[in-house]
Order: sequence, then structure tokens, then C-alpha cells
Amino acid sequence: MTNTPLSADVLVIGWGLAGLVAAGEALDAGRRVILVDQEPRTNLGGQAWWSFGGLFFIDSPEQRRMGIRDSLALATQDWFGTASFDRPEDHWPRRWAEAYLQFAAGEKRAWLRERGVGFFPVVGWAERGGYGALGPGNSVPRFHITWGTGPGVVAPFAAAVEQGEREGRITILPRHRVTALITTDGAVTGARGMVLESSAAARGVESSRHAIGDFEISAGATIVSSGGIGGNHDLVRAAWPASLGVPPEHMLTGVPAYVDGSMHAVSESAGARLINGDRMWHYVEGITNWDPVWPSHGIRILPGPSSLWLDATGKRLPVPLFPGFDTLGTLAHLRGTGYDHSWFVTSRQIVEKEFALSGSEQNPDLTGKDVGLLVKSRLAKGPTGPVQAFLDEGEDFIVENDLESLLEQMQRHPGGETLDIDHVRREVVARDLEMENEFTKDAQIGMLRSMRGYRGDKLIRTAAPHRLQDPAAGPLVAVKLHVLTRKSLGGINTDLDGRALGPDGEPIPGLYAAGEASGFGGGGMHGYRALEGTFLGGCLFSGRQAGRAAAR
Repeated sequence: MTNTPLSADVLVIGWGLAGLVAAGEALDAGRRVILVDQEPRTNLGGQAWWSFGGLFFIDSPEQRRMGIRDSLALATQDWFGTASFDRPEDHWPRRWAEAYLQFAAGEKRAWLRERGVGFFPVVGWAERGGYGALGPGNSVPRFHITWGTGPGVVAPFAAAVEQGEREGRITILPRHRVTALITTDGAVTGARGMVLESSAAARGVESSRHAIGDFEISAGATIVSSGGIGGNHDLVRAAWPASLGVPPEHMLTGVPAYVDGSMHAVSESAGARLINGDRMWHYVEGITNWDPVWPSHGIRILPGPSSLWLDATGKRLPVPLFPGFDTLGTLAHLRGTGYDHSWFVTSRQIVEKEFALSGSEQNPDLTGKDVGLLVKSRLAKGPTGPVQAFLDEGEDFIVENDLESLLEQMQRHPGGETLDIDHVRREVVARDLEMENEFTKDAQIGMLRSMRGYRGDKLIRTAAPHRLQDPAAGPLVAVKLHVLTRKSLGGINTDLDGRALGPDGEPIPGLYAAGEASGFGGGGMHGYRALEGTFLGGCLFSGRQAGRAAAR
């Protein structure tokens, strides 16, 4: 089966958030658009639909109401201290970082509010750093949770595209897998590929790659917004940087299987320059999903600061590698231990207050915009329903009433044979001794006490300091943690219009890139590390830039 050739002013490859935004901008400019994706229509919105919906703003009304003083100057200091740009090819990533910071401090929030997007009033504090003022991390809370989580961010942009479809201005083609970009006299003039068999797979479920035909689409401009490589462990391992040691033999997957990186090679074959492929963002607080949707499905714990973090041998992680402080630094340290897992030792009271789970489906109160459920799950005693489900069903969770029983079960658990149980016992007892007066030499305890000075942390994110073995805080909980693949920080090198650049640094006529495929802009606007809340925002900004430029 070969489809009749199609044509449009703008072709968008990938219907994740960046692709939806880009398509919507082209529609607003009066262009005819074709939007293709290899997945069934159930996956419209891509990875963003599954996200927690965190967005990075600078000096927002929500921050000011929480008593947070933020500024573009402080955010710029944090961003560049975190990114650590150090390569000649970082010219455009730097420019994108500067432009994105202006967007986050300026029109971003109002632009989203015009589209009906709202935000939870308590601002979260992710990637806290713990180093000097010029080092990585957020100096102040900037993580704004969207009311409706990821689906709430996706909704207005999906609605705009679907309205355009009803009006006949955009054609949406599911099950169309691009295998090549068409070039004519040095310009990209469209794409060709395979039509895949129809699939009834639910959102996120791996779908067939059986081809039943071919297609070809010609377009004045083509935007690649196909995502990164996080669902393809072979590509992740091949790109793994030496600075992070040997890649893990065992990893969980934080994104659906369709995040396969296939368009990277296709774009490169058409002349696009790929940069910073060794910069990536994977989490170290991954837990095996007891109710998986895609292969090796893992969920990330978004931890508060109180749990005791131990490596696979039972040694406590060094300062400042506390929960929620430095994702990349913790990953680098743990890769140096020679093991693929680590442990939290904590209490039920800490789990109740400090364990949030990443993902729209793990937060039904916020995703469903259910105020009653929100109050019950976040402020009442006890963990949220999804966290309780992991306590009950999760293979990585151990719950015991006393320390000796916990240690015994940890040692029996797969991977527990490497633990020095005597050392783990000493770590727990030593931490508890430090809790017995208001003074301490323990940096983590000092940090968590100071964090409760922020209203947001005290209200919903940081438990009152207590001994892990305090019966009133029990039972004790141990959690085995895994590396969880997530984001590509490098990608297609682009200028500020989202135009794909060739090896000579010149734009390739007709080719644009947005979202994670472009390293969220420029080929890596985050540098080596991210401040969190910047991935969805990067999709929004780069999709907007590329869509507007492609429509000119």
C-alpha cells in the first residue's frame, strides 16, 4: 500500500507538547499543517501528558505570595551555575538559555493563563544544590505545579490543534513513522516513511511497528519535535558520558517506548548537526511500577529532604547529596560505587509528608483538579493513595516495625547481599542521636530544619524532624532505588528561530527542530544539569519559536 503524496505549508513530526505548540502557531499564522506521529491517536500529547506538570517561573505571583524573593538576575546565576557551559558548540545553547530565562521571567505565565492554565499555590523547591552561590541548584523555590498536571498543560494546545482539524486546516496522521527527510537542492522539502498497522493500544502502551504501506509528504517547512532517547536503553548506554562512569546494566524506564530517538539519525542524515549527545538527565530515585504501562516502567519518587540515603553497601551518601538536592551529582557518585541501586531508610511519617510520585497518573487529586481529594490526600494524616499502593504492592518497599527486622529484610531483598548491615545500623543510630537536641553537626539535619522555615516545605513537603526509630513515627521503611531514564539534554543544533543548523553552523533551509529533539532549544539549553520545571517550559518555548518561524 502506497499513499497518495500529500502536501502542506508546514509538516510537524511528533505530536508531543512541542509539536502541538508549533502546529498551533503555524495554524494561527494561517498556514496549512500536517501533523504526523508513529503512535495511535490515544497518545496525542506525548510524554508531556504523563508528566507532573512542573513549570519554572521567575518572580511569579505564587512565589511572592509564599514570601519568595526571586529575580531574573538570581535565576540567571542559578541557571548558568547549573549548566556549566564549557564547549565551543554551546554558543546557541547559551543564547537559548538567556532567551528562555527572559520568557520565564516575562510573558510565559500570562501566555499560559490566557489559555486557561492554572497553578497550585504552593511553589516547590527542586534541585536545591547545597554548594556555593555560584554552584548548581535553585537558590529559591521555583517549581510551579500545573493545576491538572501534565494533561492540564497539554489540553489547550491539543484543543487548538483539534479545532483546526475540524475546520479542515490541519491533517493529523497517526501511525506514520518518518524514516527519511526529503532534500531538494540542499533544502528539506518534506518527509517519507512507513504507515504502520492500526493499533488499539492504550496511551503509553507499546504499539506494533509492522508496516502496511508507505507515505510521502512535501512541505515548505518541516519541524522535528519527536522527543529524545530515554525509551531506548541501547542509545542511552551508547551516549553515556565518561564523567558518569560505566552505564548501569539495569535501568528502569521513565518514558514510553516510543521515545526511541529515531529522528536523531534521520535528521543527521539530512544534514542536521547533533551536539551534546552525552548530556542527559536520569533520576536515581526510580522505583519499579507495580502496575506498569510500558516496558520496564519506573516511577520517580520526588523526595523531601529527610530520608537517610545509603549506597548499595550501606554507606551514607556524602554532603550535599541529600534527597532532592543534586540529581546529576548523586548519579555520578552512585555510578562510582559499582552498583546500580541505592537505598532510602526512612519512617512512615516521612513517607506520608515527603514522598510525592512523579507522573500525572500518580497524582489523581492534582490531575483531576479535585480540591476535596487534594485536601484529604495532602493535608490529612497518611500517605496519598498512590504512595500507599506502592507501600502495599511495590517490590522495592520494605516495611517493618523495628530496625533489626528492617535490616534483616533489606539483606534478604535482591541486591541486599552487598549491604554491610552493621554499618547501616550505625548510620541509623548515629542519625537518631543527632536528633536529641536542637544543635547538630549533621549537615542534612541542619538543612531539613532550616527548610521548615519556608512555609511551603513546612506545610506539605518536610516532616517535623524526628528519630527514625521513634515508635510514634513508624513503622520503618526501606526503599530500593534504581536509575530511571528520562531526558536527553542534547540534540539538534538550532538557532533562536528553531532552524536546524548544519556542521558549518548555517541553517538548513526548510528544517526546524523543537522540544527534546533540539535539547529543548539550541541543542542543549540546560547544559549539563537542569533546574527542574524547565522541560515542559522548554517544549513550550522552543515549539513556539519554531512554529512561528516556520510559518513566516
